[in-house]
Amino acid sequence: MKAVRSLAPGQPFVCQDVPDPRPGSGEVLLRVQACGICHSDMFVREGLFPGISYPRIPGHEVVGVILETGPGVVDFRKGDAVGVGWHGGHCLTCPACRRGDFILCSRGRITGISYDGGYAEFMVAPEHALARVPSGMDPAEAAPLLCAGVTTFNSLRHAGALAGSVVAVLGIGGLGHLALQFSKKMGFRTVALSSGSEKSGLARSLGADEYVDMKRENPVEVLGKMGGAQVILATVPHSDTISRLVDALGDNGRMVLLGADTAPVQVSPLQLIPKRKSVSGWPSGDALDSEQTLNFAHLAGIRAMVERMPLDRAEEAYGTMIRNKARFRVVLTV
Repeated sequence: MKAVRSLAPGQPFVCQDVPDPRPGSGEVLLRVQACGICHSDMFVREGLFPGISYPRIPGHEVVGVILETGPGVVDFRKGDAVGVGWHGGHCLTCPACRRGDFILCSRGRITGISYDGGYAEFMVAPEHALARVPSGMDPAEAAPLLCAGVTTFNSLRHAGALAGSVVAVLGIGGLGHLALQFSKKMGFRTVALSSGSEKSGLARSLGADEYVDMKRENPVEVLGKMGGAQVILATVPHSDTISRLVDALGDNGRMVLLGADTAPVQVSPLQLIPKRKSVSGWPSGDALDSEQTLNFAHLAGIRAMVERMPLDRAEEAYGTMIRNKARFRVVLTV
């Protein structure tokens, strides 16, 4: 099969012919139809994830069709349309797994990091990492929902906001353009926070009720006039901006961090205590979370905005993503 591999940290991706994989016990073989390129693929490209081995095929936003099932596969069959996200498997025995919190598994596996991912014509995945893809859903549009989609949808539905609450989305990018759609369809008063007046039309077309140009307006003041945000989804890794926005939260407001940044978020206890505000992070979700994300998106008409490129242009596609030139997700189609 043709596969795009990272041969060593810091080296360009290489498209090569490699042996077809075979499914083992509890695994399935997929014919890959589409694989999204995510910023987290830099962990493979740059060798930033502890314990990763090379060569490695990246890709954790995978949609495909099952070609073959290995021994012990119970609930999936040949011909099923499925997806595989960041969460690539769990141990079932650690404390997190025993309480059903699989995304926090202490021995959790990551698709495209713990084992080969979806930058390839075929891929092997564990059965318990599979999410069913709704019939009729475009594979290229479904693929980003398995990381960017599940991260925004899953965090928002667990953030404590009720219908009609003010939800602000910081950033209109790969995660943000989906977060705005999910927020609107979930019944929240949706406020987009970004820089530049030219983004107002896009934000409103994605579902924003209000747009705040942070170059010209003070988002703390704007959100304060609305009573403060019940939830702010920080989809971009800008710790300084996030620190300033803590004061834009209302009573019991929650800042949810989705964009990973190594810089610290600066917040004082006095900013949090009087109104019971909180700042928390959120990982993506397990296979069932991904499946529920796909189902909700399909039902509500939520679509990822994608740029499609063939597998042999993976290096170019990755460059488009890493330079922040994608509008808004680049997807390899196989």
